[in-house]
Parts: sequence; structure tokens; C-alpha cells
Amino acid sequence: MDDQKYQPQYPLPGAGMQSPIATAPPPIDAPMSTGGWQPPSMIYPHGLESLINLDYLFVNQKIELLEAFTGWETKNKYVIMNNKGEPVFYMAEDSGVCWRLCLGKYRACEFNIFDKNQQQVLRMVRPFRCDGCCCPCYLQVLEVYSGNILLGSVTQEWSFWRPKFYIRDASGQPVLMIKGPLIRFCIDVIFKVKSLDDEHRLGMIRKQWSGFAQEFFTVSDKFGINFPRDLDVKIKAVLLGACLLIDFMYFEQEA
Repeated sequence: MDDQKYQPQYPLPGAGMQSPIATAPPPIDAPMSTGGWQPPSMIYPHGLESLINLDYLFVNQKIELLEAFTGWETKNKYVIMNNKGEPVFYMAEDSGVCWRLCLGKYRACEFNIFDKNQQQVLRMVRPFRCDGCCCPCYLQVLEVYSGNILLGSVTQEWSFWRPKFYIRDASGQPVLMIKGPLIRFCIDVIFKVKSLDDEHRLGMIRKQWSGFAQEFFTVSDKFGINFPRDLDVKIKAVLLGACLLIDFMYFEQEA
């Protein structure tokens, strides 16, 4: 797929969330910033106002005791916090028990994201896809929606040596890329967020060491996501989706 346009294939989720609101018209034919990303649009979906002035998010997966003691795959739940440790969003997986038991980390699922007032602000959809060099035409995808409006997507790109993903806007055009490490067994694992020309490092998705007990007896993971403060909030939301996809692909238990 590389840099060719990605066309979303998953059906749009149904309505039920508030429609996006506009605060100002976006710039017309805005040039690329010196850092390698498009200037932020002042049109953003309802509920994402809390992302506007943030440049860092912490993603903490909640420990599920049933999964820790039995090994049975349960629905993942996360708390997303700002750099002050204050909750910004709560996230819950929606998937079938057969998907979890039979396919493990490869399962199809959706994520519902709520704000502090328990209002749903985002939905992330991950269809069943393959992974690995043997299936380069059916790699991982995660799409991010506000209501029934597609905000963008994360697509895995075929790479023999290291993980690679594209962050794409609502039209399917790539706007950023993510490069993973060659070795993913370190204390802290860093996935670099870079400009499309590979000239600028704009941030990272960092898998943090959770301690011996959590790392070896549970799949409760901790991540930090760093991005430019003035990045479009819709792309910030897609980067949050990229963090979830990376967690499932590389740090969940095998099926």
C-alpha cells in the first residue's frame, strides 16, 4: 500500500453521538509547516476540545483479574490521562467472546471512547485483518469516527525489518508515519512518529515498563503518546487509535 491512497472499507458506525461542531473555517491550501505536518484545522468534532492544548497523553490499561488468573482474554479497558495525571477519556472494548477466545490479539473489535461526563466522543473500529510478511495485501487497519463521520485511519504497511504505519486523514491520504523498533523486548519500546518525508521526528508512542508482575502475568500495558501541541485534534485522535493498534499487535497475548 505504501503511500497510495487508502479507501476505508468498514461500514460507517451508526449515528448516536453528537455531530461535529465548527469554530472557524479551515485554512485554504495551507502550506506544510516547517515541522512536516499540516497546520491544524479549527474545525474539530464535539468532545475533542480537551485535546487542543495537549502534547502528551498517557494510556493506562486496567488490570482484569479474571484474565490475570485464568488467562482468558477479556475486553480491554483504558484510562487516558493528560500530563498532570487527570483523566481525559475512558475507553472500553466491544468484541465477541468467540473472537477473543479464538483469535486473541487478531480479533475484530470496536472501542468506545467517553469523556469525563460519560458522553461518547469517539468510536474506533478494527476489522479482522492478518499480520506478517506472508499477507502483505491484508494488513491491519483501524478507523476513527466521531458519530458517523470518519476522522482518519491507521494502516499497517508491509515491512520486512521493522513495524511501519501510516496515519491517514479522512480522505485516505497519509499525513504522518510511524516507525517501530527493530527489537521490541526492551524495558521501554519507542515507536517514532515522523513526517512523511522522514526528515522530522514529531513525537512518539512509547510502551512503558509496568513492572515485573504486570509484564509477565498480565497484559495490562502503559503507553505515552507525544505529538506537537498544534497538531490537528483529529490527527491526535487517530494517533490515540494507533496506540491501541500497536498495543494489540505487539503486546497482547497470542491467540
